[in-house]
Amino acid sequence: MTPAVPVRVVLADDHPVYRSGLIDLVSTTDDLELVGEADGGQEALDLVASLDPDVLLLDLEMPELDGFDVLRELQESGTAVLVLTMHGDDNSVFEAMKAGARGFVSKSARPQEILDAVRVVADGGVVFSAAVGRRLSNWFFTLQRHHGPLSHLTPREREVLAMMARGRDNASIAALLDISPKTVRNVVSAILTKLQVVDRAAAIAKAREAGLA
Repeated sequence: MTPAVPVRVVLADDHPVYRSGLIDLVSTTDDLELVGEADGGQEALDLVASLDPDVLLLDLEMPELDGFDVLRELQESGTAVLVLTMHGDDNSVFEAMKAGARGFVSKSARPQEILDAVRVVADGGVVFSAAVGRRLSNWFFTLQRHHGPLSHLTPREREVLAMMARGRDNASIAALLDISPKTVRNVVSAILTKLQVVDRAAAIAKAREAGLA
């Protein structure tokens, strides 16, 4: 049997002690591989551009460019971003989510939680703690009630959702938009999260209800 290809991870955090601990943590696994580390936002962007990792573990508070700037720059990339932070206030959660984060994990989380979160976002899923999930649910419900169910999608997400509603799969969407299948998978994950649905069929149903198709 061919061994599974490890999930390729880049770590961006300006705290050397915490960064060192994460490096040691990832090195204990067989299915994750740390391919680069950065202590600033611009260096993180450069590493993602050159290495094309599956997951970027990203601190929000960094010099040069902060985590929010990095997230916005990577919205069109195929790299899933998992945010690591000491702060879980509503504003930071919502801003990170809107900027394209696929997960939000506290730095105080247990090591296994962090490793599991990396695996989930690498596989196209999303990860938020229960408390964060409740706040997001309330926020999206309020937004949908006042502005419509698709108002919080980005233009790219609406474009991909429209193609999904027309019956296209990820491979054909990637070909039509000239982006990687990995990028399409990340966009689809964001759509499912923002629409609060569990699968493509439910997302397509919401798109058709809103007249997007």
